[in-house]
Amino acid sequence: MKIGILSDSHDNLPALVKAVSVFNDAGVSHVLHAGDLVAPFTAKPLKKLNMGFTAVFGNNDGEILGLYHVFKDQIFRAPHVVHLNHKKILLLHEGDNLEALAISGKFDAIIYGHTHEVDIRKDPTLVINPGECGGWLSGRRTVAIWDMEKGQVNTVVL
Repeated sequence: MKIGILSDSHDNLPALVKAVSVFNDAGVSHVLHAGDLVAPFTAKPLKKLNMGFTAVFGNNDGEILGLYHVFKDQIFRAPHVVHLNHKKILLLHEGDNLEALAISGKFDAIIYGHTHEVDIRKDPTLVINPGECGGWLSGRRTVAIWDMEKGQVNTVVL
């Protein structure tokens, strides 16, 4: 099973369109967004995903009611636990207490965003920050694909 991971898209519709294309072409089974979609109109490209979608709110998601309305049962307040392929995944935006969560042994993976920097490590829990999909801060738009069977996480530059 492959999981698509993105964060910090910050209303960048062309980047979201490209991310959807990457995930659809890669045949991922589910997409996780670690926050900062920002506005409800971001739902338009994300509705073209050919798989399940789960997101958490980030610190820049200003239209929370609007986002909740368009994503309904797909968006949650962080932290949110997701169960996929017999794995317990903690999905959050800000990495507060990240190290303590990682060594707790309670999760198979922790996915976060907020820093706009790619962070992929296993210590002992798999920790994934896909970087920023929007590319506004660094000029580099990235997402990640986690192949759960192979235990590999690859960063994809959009």
